[in-house]
Amino acid sequence: LFPESIATEHQSLVLVKRLLAISMSCITYMRGLFPESSYGTRYLDDLCLKILREDKSCLGSLQIVKWIQGCFDALEKQYVSVFITFLMEFTEMYQFKFKYKKKVPQMDISSNHREFVAGLCSKDVKQSSRLLLRTLYLLMQDLGPLPNDITLSMKLLYYNDVTPKDYQPPGFKEDGSPGELLFAGDPVNLRVGSVSTDFHFMKVRVTTEKKRVRKTDNSLIQKNGPTEISHQGLDCEEDEEEE
Repeated sequence: LFPESIATEHQSLVLVKRLLAISMSCITYMRGLFPESSYGTRYLDDLCLKILREDKSCLGSLQIVKWIQGCFDALEKQYVSVFITFLMEFTEMYQFKFKYKKKVPQMDISSNHREFVAGLCSKDVKQSSRLLLRTLYLLMQDLGPLPNDITLSMKLLYYNDVTPKDYQPPGFKEDGSPGELLFAGDPVNLRVGSVSTDFHFMKVRVTTEKKRVRKTDNSLIQKNGPTEISHQGLDCEEDEEEE
């Protein structure tokens, strides 16, 4: 599922793409959006993962795959800042925030013929990736059932200073709605986790109505979290904590 090592920008990009695809597959599978035939099965240690595939008998799953591939295009160009999935007009909202890092020169420190290289260990990156997916699966199990008449939509937010004004990835079109979105109902923000490499940073957060969360770890709940999304994505306070 993941590159053996994450020492180059390409390997880091592969990791982030697969994390996004697996996470979206988890959400659609655990929320019961598509039939079993729309998924393949892979294993990550003892975690059974259901991965969306191009099921021609299910137009809905084909559309989701197309949207994810469109996000891949924006990730490759380093344009996308936030990838948002809405269920039932903001009844449930899944946010994936991306940052791109500039690789800095590393310092090699030699001591007693041993070398220590600054940077993130591939093992640590994979461990945080597994933790994010496990947390997402557990959270999906704790959310209350959805009604039958649900709709799903996706939105990409960009870094305006680098993204061409006329850019739209495959499967997406310009959105004429206001740039800021307000969540309906009485929301609670849940921090799923984050993964950081030397080249990319990805953070996942879920917002849903309190009544839909049957039980969850209190450490996931973001106290007094914002329910408004600007074009910059998630709130600044979280960014400061990450720094």
